[in-house]
Amino acid sequence: MTNSAPPQEGAEAVVKRNPHPDFKAVEASRPPFDTSKQFHYTQAPKPDWKPGEGANDASNLTKTHREIDPYAEGRPILYNYKLLISGIIPRPVGFVSTISEDGQSTNLAPFSFFNVIAHNPPLFILGISGGFNRPKDTLSNLIDTKECVINMISEEYIEAANYAALDCPVGVSEWPFSGLHPVKSALVKPDRVQEAVFSVEAKLVETREWESKVEPGRKTGVLAIVEGVRFWVREDAVNEEGNLIDPAVLKPIARLGGISYTRVTEGFELPRPVYNEVTKDPEVAKLVKPKADGQ
Repeated sequence: MTNSAPPQEGAEAVVKRNPHPDFKAVEASRPPFDTSKQFHYTQAPKPDWKPGEGANDASNLTKTHREIDPYAEGRPILYNYKLLISGIIPRPVGFVSTISEDGQSTNLAPFSFFNVIAHNPPLFILGISGGFNRPKDTLSNLIDTKECVINMISEEYIEAANYAALDCPVGVSEWPFSGLHPVKSALVKPDRVQEAVFSVEAKLVETREWESKVEPGRKTGVLAIVEGVRFWVREDAVNEEGNLIDPAVLKPIARLGGISYTRVTEGFELPRPVYNEVTKDPEVAKLVKPKADGQ
């Protein structure tokens, strides 16, 4: 469920994200989705951890690593894509709605190359496969109108959002296939997803096109930076100050590798340390050393 794969890997038949010849049979063999699991807090993995102790499992230091050159001779570039989406996890999914310049064609697409990068101003990034010479509908609409809406995906409509990844022909909307409900935005033309607990109306700031390192001249992707200009949060999910969304209500879905996703059912809290406070402890103060060369 992503439109961010390199263009030569955009088709499912080529990418082969699904490792199962008969997915439905495999799915049927698994336990049902457990709706009884609700979000809750636990202790941190090691509540008695002390400064300087390092990792909780020291045995990791005895394990070896493999060095991988992303441009090694004979290594298919597709391997880099599969490695990255299985290693950089979990990733939030940006569920993006756009509309054509003439207002006649709407588009709804999930992106797993997505994240928030700043809050003042609120900035988000989208990684879109292909170049300006063969843009996907989302990129075409974004360039033409300079507007979009980012909707966060929750458990309640993950199947519908996944179906919006359908490879529809140009000009064919994914909205009807998903069955999700569009609702008018305040400042931008694209509709937001009514089922989304959290949505962000956004306007395009800038784009940057990328070129392949193994096929010079071939445009392989575009980075789009958009600015959030209006937030929408469901009333039962946000506090009175409008500065905290309850994860138990948001029920966020995140991307793993292949066709795998994960849900958030538990969390723990860790206060950020303050140097001037923690170094009052004599034992912690012993850790204060000048940086060595290269550090």
